[in-house]
Amino acid sequence: MEQKEVSKPSALNSFRFVGMLCLLLGLAPFFPEPHLWGKIRWVAGGAIGMSTMDWLDLLWHGAPWILLIRLGVLELKKRNKATFK
Repeated sequence: MEQKEVSKPSALNSFRFVGMLCLLLGLAPFFPEPHLWGKIRWVAGGAIGMSTMDWLDLLWHGAPWILLIRLGVLELKKRNKATFK
């Protein structure tokens, strides 16, 4: 019988941890509007006047959302693979 290697779950592979990152870091500061939302609107408007710091800020506040999308895709792949076995 073949033994599977069991690895400890990483914090970046936990929906709970990444969800908290999205809520806290991804949306902070919350008022008058979430910071990430303002940056996305700025980019959608042509990104006129954005400096390097603004682009890095967009990456910083967007990273938790990218991790959440990544986790969702991995979970869908895992479920799809289990369905077709």
